Amino acid sequence: MRILLAPMEGLLDHILRDMLTRVGGIDLCVTEFVRVSGTLLPNRFFQRIAPELLTESHTPAGVPVRVQLLGSDPVCMAENAAKLAELHPCGIDLNFGCPAKTVNRHKGGAILLREPELIHDIVAAVRGAVPAHLPVTAKMRLGYEDTGNALACAAAIEAAGAAELVVHARTKVDGYKPPAYWEWIATIREQAKIPVIANGEIWTVEDFHRCRAVSGCEDVMLGRGIVANPGLALQVRGEQGPGWDEMLPLLELFWAKVQDTVQPKHRAGRIKQWLNYLRRHYPEAEAAFVELRQISNPDEFANRFFAAAAR
Repeated sequence: MRILLAPMEGLLDHILRDMLTRVGGIDLCVTEFVRVSGTLLPNRFFQRIAPELLTESHTPAGVPVRVQLLGSDPVCMAENAAKLAELHPCGIDLNFGCPAKTVNRHKGGAILLREPELIHDIVAAVRGAVPAHLPVTAKMRLGYEDTGNALACAAAIEAAGAAELVVHARTKVDGYKPPAYWEWIATIREQAKIPVIANGEIWTVEDFHRCRAVSGCEDVMLGRGIVANPGLALQVRGEQGPGWDEMLPLLELFWAKVQDTVQPKHRAGRIKQWLNYLRRHYPEAEAAFVELRQISNPDEFANRFFAAAAR
């Protein structure tokens, strides 16, 4: 069994990957997408999304990181994948699942699920452009408006040479509304010869085990559920997750890294964003979020939050 950390644009960036992999239980991370649109990107674009490329494509805790690309032009995707491969990522993942309107409007992410042939061409072009030892993988949703192309898209990804496939068990139209349709992952897995990894609406240990039972998947990718409960990957392995006292040093480290890399006007928002998830699992995070949510000055927020937490 492997537990993967999901790519989530605007939430699960390299700072949060660092924090969650320090807690433990995660076997592999996938970055948020690098947008590919008509030009050959310089190295700094890849390294901005995945600074782990500067440390042999591993987080500080030693967890391997795959870099995700998003785009619709097979030639441009292949050229950028070849450039990325020179930086020695642990793998290259392809995004066929992003539901964001701006991304879909520019023919990226989930809207490509309308065109299985184009998905095949993108995967095949990237696979052919990078060294054979480097895994090329993909993530998809069940479709755009409906599930009509789900099996065709999964088959196209496999036929083009992908090493494995993550399936988020909702369509683009479903967004992040529950439920996730894990039974559809089982249908895809039954036709696939490559490993299929289940993803979507896994918030608790019980969800994790039900997802595996319904989907039949050995491996699972966690997203918002592990942001809310950083110990979730440990708990599904039968270990103890961190209590609030153990989370506080991690939040202090998170804050230090936010100060180093995030513009001042966005810093309070970054820690409030994580607290908003953590309050699902920790009453102390709920109390802090309710008390401090209106504060936008980052220094005031940090001083009040960490002073209150130390009491």
